[in-house]
Amino acid sequence: MLDEAAGWLAERGIGQWPARFEAEWVEGAISRGETWLISVADKTAGTVTLDWSDPPWADIGGTAGYVHRMAVRRWAAGLGSVVLDWAGENAREQGVAGLRLDCVSSNGRLRSYYEKRGFTHRGDVSVGGAPGQRADDGPVTWVSRYELPIVAS
Repeated sequence: MLDEAAGWLAERGIGQWPARFEAEWVEGAISRGETWLISVADKTAGTVTLDWSDPPWADIGGTAGYVHRMAVRRWAAGLGSVVLDWAGENAREQGVAGLRLDCVSSNGRLRSYYEKRGFTHRGDVSVGGAPGQRADDGPVTWVSRYELPIVAS
Protein backbone atom coordinates (compact mmCIF):
# COMPACT_ATOMS: atom_id res chain seq x y z
CA MET A 1 0.00 0.00 0.00
CA LEU A 2 2.86 2.40 0.76
CA ASP A 3 4.43 1.68 -2.62
CA GLU A 4 1.06 2.32 -4.29
CA ALA A 5 0.74 5.69 -2.54
CA ALA A 6 4.36 6.57 -3.34
CA GLY A 7 3.74 5.83 -7.02
CA TRP A 8 0.66 8.04 -7.06
CA LEU A 9 2.66 10.88 -5.49
CA ALA A 10 5.57 10.41 -7.91
CA GLU A 11 3.20 10.60 -10.89
CA ARG A 12 2.28 14.06 -9.65
CA GLY A 13 5.89 15.14 -9.17
CA ILE A 14 5.74 14.96 -5.36
CA GLY A 15 8.90 13.50 -3.80
CA GLN A 16 7.26 12.68 -0.45
CA TRP A 17 8.28 9.01 -0.46
CA PRO A 18 10.65 6.66 -2.27
CA ALA A 19 9.37 4.60 -5.19
CA ARG A 20 9.60 1.52 -2.99
CA PHE A 21 9.54 1.03 0.77
CA GLU A 22 12.05 -1.51 1.98
CA ALA A 23 10.59 -4.03 4.44
CA GLU A 24 13.28 -3.22 7.00
CA TRP A 25 12.03 0.39 7.16
CA VAL A 26 8.64 -0.69 8.50
CA GLU A 27 9.24 -4.05 10.22
CA GLY A 28 10.10 -2.55 13.60
CA ALA A 29 6.89 -0.51 13.82
CA ILE A 30 4.85 -3.52 12.73
CA SER A 31 6.43 -5.84 15.31
CA ARG A 32 5.88 -3.23 18.06
CA GLY A 33 2.17 -3.00 17.18
CA GLU A 34 2.45 0.63 16.06
CA THR A 35 1.23 0.13 12.48
CA TRP A 36 -2.45 -0.14 11.70
CA LEU A 37 -4.46 -1.12 8.65
CA ILE A 38 -7.74 0.69 8.04
CA SER A 39 -10.64 -1.21 6.50
CA VAL A 40 -13.76 0.12 4.85
CA ALA A 41 -16.47 -2.38 3.88
CA ASP A 42 -14.03 -5.26 4.49
CA LYS A 43 -11.48 -3.78 2.06
CA THR A 44 -8.10 -2.43 3.14
CA ALA A 45 -8.35 1.31 2.59
CA GLY A 46 -5.31 2.72 4.36
CA THR A 47 -2.47 2.38 6.81
CA VAL A 48 -0.84 4.51 9.49
CA THR A 49 1.88 4.17 12.09
CA LEU A 50 1.43 5.86 15.46
CA ASP A 51 4.39 5.77 17.81
CA TRP A 52 5.64 7.71 20.81
CA SER A 53 9.04 9.11 19.87
CA ASP A 54 10.76 10.56 16.82
CA PRO A 55 14.40 11.78 16.78
CA PRO A 56 13.77 14.78 14.47
CA TRP A 57 11.71 16.26 17.31
CA ALA A 58 14.41 15.88 19.99
CA ASP A 59 14.98 19.66 20.15
CA ILE A 60 11.35 20.31 21.12
CA GLY A 61 10.22 19.16 24.54
CA GLY A 62 6.93 17.67 25.58
CA THR A 63 5.16 14.41 25.02
CA ALA A 64 3.43 13.47 21.79
CA GLY A 65 2.15 10.78 19.52
CA TYR A 66 3.88 10.70 16.12
CA VAL A 67 2.05 9.92 12.89
CA HIS A 68 4.15 8.20 10.22
CA ARG A 69 3.52 6.52 6.88
CA MET A 70 -0.14 7.45 6.61
CA ALA A 71 -1.49 6.32 3.25
CA VAL A 72 -5.03 6.07 1.92
CA ARG A 73 -6.06 4.30 -1.24
CA ARG A 74 -7.46 6.62 -3.90
CA TRP A 75 -10.96 5.09 -3.76
CA ALA A 76 -11.04 6.00 -0.03
CA ALA A 77 -10.03 9.65 -0.50
CA GLY A 78 -11.09 11.70 2.51
CA LEU A 79 -10.28 8.92 4.96
CA GLY A 80 -7.12 10.77 6.03
CA SER A 81 -9.16 13.12 8.24
CA VAL A 82 -10.73 10.15 10.00
CA VAL A 83 -7.29 8.59 10.53
CA LEU A 84 -5.90 11.83 11.98
CA ASP A 85 -8.91 12.10 14.31
CA TRP A 86 -8.31 8.51 15.45
CA ALA A 87 -4.60 9.23 16.03
CA GLY A 88 -5.48 12.33 18.04
CA GLU A 89 -7.94 10.41 20.19
CA ASN A 90 -5.41 7.62 20.73
CA ALA A 91 -2.80 10.20 21.74
CA ARG A 92 -5.30 11.77 24.16
CA GLU A 93 -5.93 8.36 25.73
CA GLN A 94 -2.16 7.96 26.18
CA GLY A 95 -2.06 11.29 28.04
CA VAL A 96 0.39 13.04 25.71
CA ALA A 97 0.32 16.77 25.01
CA GLY A 98 0.36 16.74 21.23
CA LEU A 99 0.07 14.90 17.94
CA ARG A 100 3.07 15.43 15.67
CA LEU A 101 3.89 14.57 12.07
CA ASP A 102 6.09 15.72 9.24
CA CYS A 103 6.27 15.81 5.48
CA VAL A 104 8.91 16.76 2.95
CA SER A 105 9.27 20.52 3.00
CA SER A 106 8.58 20.82 -0.72
CA ASN A 107 5.10 19.25 -0.44
CA GLY A 108 3.10 22.48 -0.25
CA ARG A 109 -0.25 20.81 -0.76
CA LEU A 110 0.21 18.46 2.19
CA ARG A 111 1.59 21.26 4.36
CA SER A 112 -1.52 23.32 3.61
CA TYR A 113 -3.75 20.34 4.44
CA TYR A 114 -2.12 19.93 7.86
CA GLU A 115 -2.44 23.64 8.59
CA LYS A 116 -6.14 23.58 7.66
CA ARG A 117 -6.54 20.67 10.09
CA GLY A 118 -5.20 22.86 12.90
CA PHE A 119 -1.57 21.70 12.97
CA THR A 120 1.06 24.36 13.64
CA HIS A 121 4.34 24.44 11.71
CA ARG A 122 7.17 23.77 14.18
CA GLY A 123 10.14 24.27 11.88
CA ASP A 124 12.03 22.42 9.18
CA VAL A 125 14.80 19.93 9.92
CA SER A 126 17.00 17.61 7.90
CA VAL A 127 16.74 13.86 8.31
CA GLY A 128 19.02 11.16 6.94
CA GLY A 129 17.94 8.63 4.39
CA ALA A 130 15.57 8.68 1.48
CA PRO A 131 12.20 10.39 1.91
CA GLY A 132 10.10 8.08 4.09
CA GLN A 133 13.12 6.22 5.43
CA ARG A 134 14.99 7.39 8.53
CA ALA A 135 18.66 6.55 8.54
CA ASP A 136 21.88 7.84 10.00
CA ASP A 137 23.46 8.02 6.56
CA GLY A 138 22.53 8.37 2.92
CA PRO A 139 20.83 11.32 1.30
CA VAL A 140 19.44 14.18 3.37
CA THR A 141 15.77 15.12 3.21
CA TRP A 142 14.31 18.34 4.60
CA VAL A 143 11.03 17.83 6.40
CA SER A 144 8.51 20.29 7.83
CA ARG A 145 7.30 19.38 11.31
CA TYR A 146 3.70 19.97 12.41
CA GLU A 147 2.06 19.69 15.82
CA LEU A 148 -1.54 19.66 17.03
CA PRO A 149 -2.09 20.26 20.76
CA ILE A 150 -4.08 17.56 22.54
CA VAL A 151 -6.69 18.82 24.97
CA ALA A 152 -7.13 16.50 27.96
CA SER A 153 -10.65 15.21 28.38
